[in-house]
Amino acid sequence: MTAIAPAEITVDRLTPPPYDLDDRFRASGPSTLLTGVQAIARLLVEHRALDRRRGLRTATFVSGYQGSPLGGLDKLLADLQSVMDANDVRFVPGLNEELAATSVWGSQIELPRGSGTHDGITGFWYGKGPGVDRATDALRHANMYGVNPRGGAVLLVGDDPASKSSTVPAVSERSLAALGIPVLFPRNAAEIVTLGLHAIEMSRTTGCVVALKIVADVADGAWAVGPETVLPIVPAIEWNGKPYTYQQRPMVLRPDAIVGAEADLVGPRTELVRAYAVANGLDVVDVDPPHATVGFVASGSCYDSMRQAMTDLGVTETALAQAGVRVLRLGLMSPVSHGAIESFAAGLDRIVVVEDKTSFVETQIRDILYGTPNAPQILGKRDTTGRALIPADGELTSGRLLAPMRHVLTGLVAITPPAAKRTPLPMLSSSRSAYFCSGCPHNRSTALPEGSMGGGGIGCHAMVTISDREDSAVTGVTQMGGEGAQWIGQAWFTDAGHIFQNVGDGTFFHSGQLAVQACIAAGVNITYKVLYNDVVAMTGAQDAEGALTVPQLTRKLHTEGVKKIVVCADEPSRHRRRDLAPGTLLWDRDRLDEAQRMLRDVPGVTVLIYDQHCAADARRQRKRGTLPARTQRVVINEAVCEGCGDCGVKSNCLSVQPVDTEYGRKTRIEQTSCNTDYSCLDGDCPSFVTVETAPKRAKAKAKPKKKGFPTPPPVVPSRAEERVVGTQNVFLAGIGGTGIVTVNQVLATAALRAGYAAESLDQTGLSQKAGPVTGHLRFAEGALEPANRLTPGSADCLLGFDLLTLAEDRNLAYGNSAATRVVVSTSRTATGAMVYDPAVQHPDEAGLLARVRTAGAEVFDFDALEAAGRLFGNTIAANFLLVGAAYQTGALRLPAAAIEEAITINGTAVAANIAAFRWGRVAVTDPTAFRAAGTTSARPIVRDVPASVAAAGLEGELLRLVSRRATDLVGYQGVKLADAYVDAVAKIAAAERAVTTETRFSEAVARNLFKLTAYKDEYEVARLLTDPEFLASTGESFPDGVISFKLHPPVLRAMGREKKLSFGPKSHGALRILARLKPLRGTRADLFGYAHLRKVERALRDHYRALVGTLAAELTAASYERAVQLAELPDLVRGYETVKLRNIDRYTDALQELGVEPPAAG
Repeated sequence: MTAIAPAEITVDRLTPPPYDLDDRFRASGPSTLLTGVQAIARLLVEHRALDRRRGLRTATFVSGYQGSPLGGLDKLLADLQSVMDANDVRFVPGLNEELAATSVWGSQIELPRGSGTHDGITGFWYGKGPGVDRATDALRHANMYGVNPRGGAVLLVGDDPASKSSTVPAVSERSLAALGIPVLFPRNAAEIVTLGLHAIEMSRTTGCVVALKIVADVADGAWAVGPETVLPIVPAIEWNGKPYTYQQRPMVLRPDAIVGAEADLVGPRTELVRAYAVANGLDVVDVDPPHATVGFVASGSCYDSMRQAMTDLGVTETALAQAGVRVLRLGLMSPVSHGAIESFAAGLDRIVVVEDKTSFVETQIRDILYGTPNAPQILGKRDTTGRALIPADGELTSGRLLAPMRHVLTGLVAITPPAAKRTPLPMLSSSRSAYFCSGCPHNRSTALPEGSMGGGGIGCHAMVTISDREDSAVTGVTQMGGEGAQWIGQAWFTDAGHIFQNVGDGTFFHSGQLAVQACIAAGVNITYKVLYNDVVAMTGAQDAEGALTVPQLTRKLHTEGVKKIVVCADEPSRHRRRDLAPGTLLWDRDRLDEAQRMLRDVPGVTVLIYDQHCAADARRQRKRGTLPARTQRVVINEAVCEGCGDCGVKSNCLSVQPVDTEYGRKTRIEQTSCNTDYSCLDGDCPSFVTVETAPKRAKAKAKPKKKGFPTPPPVVPSRAEERVVGTQNVFLAGIGGTGIVTVNQVLATAALRAGYAAESLDQTGLSQKAGPVTGHLRFAEGALEPANRLTPGSADCLLGFDLLTLAEDRNLAYGNSAATRVVVSTSRTATGAMVYDPAVQHPDEAGLLARVRTAGAEVFDFDALEAAGRLFGNTIAANFLLVGAAYQTGALRLPAAAIEEAITINGTAVAANIAAFRWGRVAVTDPTAFRAAGTTSARPIVRDVPASVAAAGLEGELLRLVSRRATDLVGYQGVKLADAYVDAVAKIAAAERAVTTETRFSEAVARNLFKLTAYKDEYEVARLLTDPEFLASTGESFPDGVISFKLHPPVLRAMGREKKLSFGPKSHGALRILARLKPLRGTRADLFGYAHLRKVERALRDHYRALVGTLAAELTAASYERAVQLAELPDLVRGYETVKLRNIDRYTDALQELGVEPPAAG
């Protein structure tokens, strides 16, 4: 074991010092890990270098519109501005996909002689599948008339066959083929570069716009990419008996010229595309035995999935060759080359085509071979008997191809017998799904007034369609830009006279503004809710192209004929009323419901602009210092909190986390994820406390703050390290937005630095936003298996950064009980449903771990979030605590030095993450020291247990429950009340012992009689807020913070005060005086006791005491379960004021359902 001092965090290097990260994007740069999206940037640079070597003075123009799986491309290019400038790359984000495509087409139009600055411009368009649909008209024109032969145009098409981040599954090759656009399908990052370079040359040679089909698994995957050398060969063809060379046609709008352009496209230019593919070997026969009888054809990621399925069946390349199986990997999937297919099919009896969705390549191959002598059978979507073979829905993963490959390979080669079928685990009672970020404006902006309908659309706000919130339910969604237009077709045929329509500002400026104009023209009654976040949040917080400021937007809408406009803002002071359109109202966001109720009664089209910056982007900007940090933090006094969930309903915020405590469910603000939106303060509850962390006081009076340096463990344990034999497969599961993607990238980089081949895949996009996110990682000494996605049952290591996510059956399926090692954090992180609805509970930890153990031979678990908070003061370092534990258990077989070096290369929170990695290792070797390390809270004040508890003769858990609560009751009112409580519980226990050995009835009474006895009136709230323990704990978390209590006293509420007041330090003394007046409770001098709620609370207490007394007196074995059920019912009674009264109604209804007369109204 090696001792390391706190200041000695250094990184041992396995290789020379790491390159600058920008080196990844320089021509002929070092072999490095690149995602598919990053490979596009490398392609732009390699293309420029290739042209320079050929003496061409060219430039590159890039435009498009962001969208998964290419959502991060524009931000990447913007971040690489210096690299792009050095390579003459001009990046101009498009307002939408159609206009961006037109811009790229413009880069190909020949300028008047002498006015151009370059030999040619290469144009790149990017967008997702639905963007291709929008841009079709521009692309059709560009391809028909042809590109500049010294420039070229390439489409980077992000396809999403599994609909991970799309409203429909997206594959574009059929649409592109209809436009005559050739389609290349790269399998990985390296092929994005090589096929991309060929796409440029193919475009110049043929005049065609050429597409690269980039699916999500390729865009989100990562591979090692080295210097790529492409030497394009320009083929020579003849057409009509003459040599043909493409020449760009002038755009002349005469029928004969247009038809002539079409003839060129479908004739010699398409033939030239096929010839280019043959001349440059874009279609590769990977397995080619001399006497083959069976052939397999696939392209891109489908090819890798097919080969992986074969590998998983135990079928090697040698076995395929010996069995006479030929395998073709198509680089050009459209148009398929006749010569390549005819040569491949020679001597074959059967060809199996593996591809996504419906038959496309299969149909082309069938057309090519139709009528040829001895044409083979073509199998694909169906087998020789007409039965379904290759799935036509979803995504073709290796797992989905196992059964089809087993079917067609049986009898040809020896196949590994199928593994014992894994018994599916039952569904979890709660699962994680996508949700709004903490403090997201949509948490409250999407709420609708009672009785109103809403329409959905494209953007983060669309997540209301997958939530259980009743206050923001929408009826259907539209395509991007169609928001609200659907109402034009509905309004005339319904009794509903009005609808609200959500539309994000990014969508509005992209195309949605036309739908507003359409509704104005149609004369329908609709209120558009323009959710103005300043950025296009769903795809990475880019600026919305062509965006107007809020005042400018109001003027535009007013000019177009919108009848009424209201701006609701979190900070209305940002705007001057005189800058807004005439008649525009500027209100605080708290008046949202009022604004909506008003607007829905105004005939015609009205608009509500909800103005609040994207919370996630604001967080990033505050870290960078480009947005002022908010100094006020929110804390909940858990003793005051009733766990009613009203703050979760009001804020819908994931940082408002439910926690299980001695006194049941409570609520806590998760400070690490909190984005200081403050909506939680609207919760009807006095437990909220604000802390001003930068008080305006003299610096001389300020106490020194604690040093924040992440201290590594004093001793780092050793572990024998051996090289991996074969491949190690690692599966990661966690929560979106918590750094799981970063961890996977760091581990893949570590594998490369350790000399392994590595590839990875991250599941990202809207479906993982604050929901389940997974990662796949492979590394090996030699060649890797074909696919970067693991096959079920193949994981050597499962890393569970979130127990609930890992425990999903589809994720556990990657492990196996014989060989997989599992390292998992048991931390509880609430889902959105748990925040919004207190009735939704987190599944039991023991049950979740039992599920996990079905997927692993060894399981190591600990609470990583708790440990990170204890060791580092926040939860950010939790991920690398888990990585450290995985390393130390041997589950993760990478060298420690390589992991620490990769953390350093990543460059974010290096010292903290290395320290966390080392502490994670200690968690395995010395759990006791690990649990003892870190911060400790203020020492609790020891309070004496009333003597009556010892005299009551209680035992076990019941004794513990009563001791704690009787002590609390002394503080609440005095010894007399505590003794009465102990006596009541003791009598219940005695009656229970006479009937059964169980203690559930008496324990339920101990909990709930205390709950109803210690109702939180003004005296008790004042006592708990000013409790020295709470104040000391808060002061420890926020040194020098100024504490204020956010209260809405019933007396002020009755006088019409609608908002809480802030009670700062000067009022704390008054609260302490109020707390000392608790002896007045229940007397005639108790002015607070005359309130209706106080009377009801006392009636509930007395009724419950009498009820359980009667139940105890009549207790039998037969009545025991009913007695327990009734004794537990008061847990429903939670909250304050109107919230509590609503829950009391639920309680009394439950009593009546069980045949008990409820207490009088009080």
